[in-house]
Amino acid sequence: MDVPVLADDHPLTALVSRPLVPAAVLVPLVYRDGWHIILTQRTDKLSNHAGQISFPGGRREDADVSYIDTALRESQEEIGLERDRVSLLGFLDAIPIITGFGVVPVVGAVQGTPALQLDPGEVAAAFEVPLDFLLDLGNYRRETMHRAGRSARIHVIEYESWRIWGATAAMLHNLAVRVQSRREP
Repeated sequence: MDVPVLADDHPLTALVSRPLVPAAVLVPLVYRDGWHIILTQRTDKLSNHAGQISFPGGRREDADVSYIDTALRESQEEIGLERDRVSLLGFLDAIPIITGFGVVPVVGAVQGTPALQLDPGEVAAAFEVPLDFLLDLGNYRRETMHRAGRSARIHVIEYESWRIWGATAAMLHNLAVRVQSRREP
């Protein structure tokens, strides 16, 4: 799997430098009286994505042998999730994001009940959202985001006090669409 490439007609071409920086995130599924997805809130100290809701993950490093390796390494660094506790389930669609990264979402099931240890330099909070809630397409809405004199339509989903938007919501929506398409007769 390779990093996504922006086609000349993609809406982000005027806002994002090319080529995109390769990155990966882990979409961690954990079972606690039903399936949940672990999400994080980034600290306000970060230069990219400060304060936003995201999956654990980040830039691919030279030592990473694959996007899976990147997602697992970053998850261990950011939330203390041990890589040997994650069973790979697959990938979601790679996505270009406005900050210039091409992100490959890696989906994995977490064995047992992890005791997360957050890196205070990167992660302000971690929380779980029930998978059933995230798979319900009726919980998503579209909003218009304005940046640098341009507009883009983004996905938004709210759970309790958490507002999940942009790339993270787009990846979750991608998961929901895939699962719903398999449920239909």
